[in-house]
Amino acid sequence: MDINRIDLNLLVYLDVLLRERNVTRAAHQLNLSQPAMSNGLRRLRELFDDPILVRTSEGMQPTERALDLEPIVREALGAVDRLVQPSTEFNPGAAERIFRIMASDYAESTLLPALLARLRVEAPQVALDILTPSDVSFLDVERGKVDMIINRFDSMPQSFYQTTLWYDSFSCLLSVENELAENFTLSSYLEADHVWVSKTGMGVGVGVDPADVQRLGWVDGALNKLGKKRHITVFTRHYQAAMLLAERHDLVVTIPTRAAELQLENPRLIVKEPPFDIPPLQLQMAWSPLLQKNPANQWLRGVIEEVARTPKTQT
Repeated sequence: MDINRIDLNLLVYLDVLLRERNVTRAAHQLNLSQPAMSNGLRRLRELFDDPILVRTSEGMQPTERALDLEPIVREALGAVDRLVQPSTEFNPGAAERIFRIMASDYAESTLLPALLARLRVEAPQVALDILTPSDVSFLDVERGKVDMIINRFDSMPQSFYQTTLWYDSFSCLLSVENELAENFTLSSYLEADHVWVSKTGMGVGVGVDPADVQRLGWVDGALNKLGKKRHITVFTRHYQAAMLLAERHDLVVTIPTRAAELQLENPRLIVKEPPFDIPPLQLQMAWSPLLQKNPANQWLRGVIEEVARTPKTQT
């Protein structure tokens, strides 16, 4: 292949086409008309003497040759991007951009208010687009479609960069009218009805099997080691919903302490220490290797880590 025939724009087209696997969406991503994008695909097919994308019953799928090209093209474009990046550091005070962050609602409620307060002072034109774990896949992260992900993860691709933002203990929320408030022991805890809340990792969730203790998480795992089991009435993936349910007189909610402390000024709730030991949870931040050297991403990661290290990250 004559390198003089290669139009760098075609590599950009190829990267987006393989990411979206749809000509219309790829055209939208590049702000092109669909005919222009179709013409780009035709030129790519001529350049590589390969169909690149073929139509199947499941939509457009890349050929084996295209899959081989995908990481090479992405690496080449990343190198070009680094080459043309300005030598000056990211200037948050003058920046006008959106950072996309996937965060669980636990991280969103405990970390992001303080982060937003910092951004309003240091980067007033910067906006945050907060995505839920169900909105994002590990592939999206790998491709740099989101700036970072913040949650608790049981597993993660080894290629990702990551750091621990904090460890958190657990606390119990009860209504002031709950009879257990005056006699909160392991025995009374086990006699109560409970709200289970968790959203670890990312991707579309599936139904909970109450018998699968290993997948129920920290609280039920700790009880299982004691040979005990609690009675769960409600399963939810939303901490805010769980905290509202705690206001019922007959429910107990066991959640991370930083989330529970958001309710310290709520006159309808009290915060109790669990009557048994629960291992602390780990809140992690991870990002794509494609963004490791990106100045804007580096700056935001640094700010998030500083905010996470600051006591009482609420505002």
